[in-house]
Amino acid sequence: MNNNRKSIYSALAANVLIALTKFIAGAFTNSSSMISEGIHSTVDTANQLLILYGLKRSKKLPDQSHPFGYGKELYFWSFVVSILIFGLGGALSIYQGISHIIEPELMKNPFWNYIVLFLSLIFEGTSFIIAIKEFNKTRNGLGWWDAIIKSKDPSSFLVVFEDGAAVAGLIIVTVLMAFSHSLQMPVLDGLASVIVGLLLVFVSLILARESRSLLMGEGIAPETRLKISKLVEQDAAVIKTKNILSTYQSPEEVVLMLIVDFQDHLDTDDITEAIVRIRNHIKNEFQFVRYVIIQPE
Repeated sequence: MNNNRKSIYSALAANVLIALTKFIAGAFTNSSSMISEGIHSTVDTANQLLILYGLKRSKKLPDQSHPFGYGKELYFWSFVVSILIFGLGGALSIYQGISHIIEPELMKNPFWNYIVLFLSLIFEGTSFIIAIKEFNKTRNGLGWWDAIIKSKDPSSFLVVFEDGAAVAGLIIVTVLMAFSHSLQMPVLDGLASVIVGLLLVFVSLILARESRSLLMGEGIAPETRLKISKLVEQDAAVIKTKNILSTYQSPEEVVLMLIVDFQDHLDTDDITEAIVRIRNHIKNEFQFVRYVIIQPE
C-alpha cells in the first residue's frame, strides 16, 4: 500500500495547488466551466484525504468488537468517495452547467483561465503519470480493466480514475472555452461544465460498483479457489474439498473457511493434526490468507 500512498499524496498536492486558483479565475472571468473545475479539484482533495483516513483506519489491530480487524474501513471510505464524486462533483457540475446554458453570460477576458488550465494540466498530468506508474506495479501483467476488476485495493486505482477524469475534464474545458470565447457563444462554456459533470458521474459509478462489491464481502477469485482445493486434496487425510467460503477483510487479508471430507478411518487426533497441517500449507502458499477455518464434513 505504500506505493498507493505515493500516488495519493501526489494527487493531493496537485489538487490543493490548483483548486483555489480555479475558483479565483472562474469568479474573475465569470466562467461556469472553470467554477466546475474548481469544484472538481476540491472534491478530489477531500476524496484523497478520506482515502488516506481509510487506509489508516484499516490498519487498526483486531479487538473484541472487531475480531477480524478493521480492514473493511478502506472499502467503506472508498464507497463514500464514490458518492462524493457523484454528488458534489458530478451533480453540482451538471447543475452549474445547465444554469449557465439557461442564462448564458458572456465570459470576460479568459486569459487567466487559460493560465490556470495550463498549470492545472501540468500538475494533474504529473500526478496522473505517477498514479499510472504505481498502478502498473500492481497489475502483474493483467490488462487495465482486468486489473481493476480483480484488484481488492480501491486506493490503487481510485487515483488513476480521478486524475484521468481530471485531465480529460481540463482538455474538454480548454477546447470548449476557446470556442465559447472566439465564437461569442457562452452556451458552450455551460456545455463544458455539463460534460465534465457527466464524466465524473461515470467515474463515480465505476468506483461505487467496485467498492460496493468488496464492502459486501467479495471472495477470492475462482482460479484461487481451485488452487486451494487442489492443495488441500494433496493431503493424504483428505478425500475431497466440499466447499470453500471466503471474504476479503482488506486488500491483504482474507478470511477462509473450508468444508473438508476427511478419510473415514481417522480419529479425532488425526483430523486435528491434518487441520493444523493443511492450515499451515495454505498460509505458506497464500500470504494474503490471514484466517483459515476448517470444518470436517
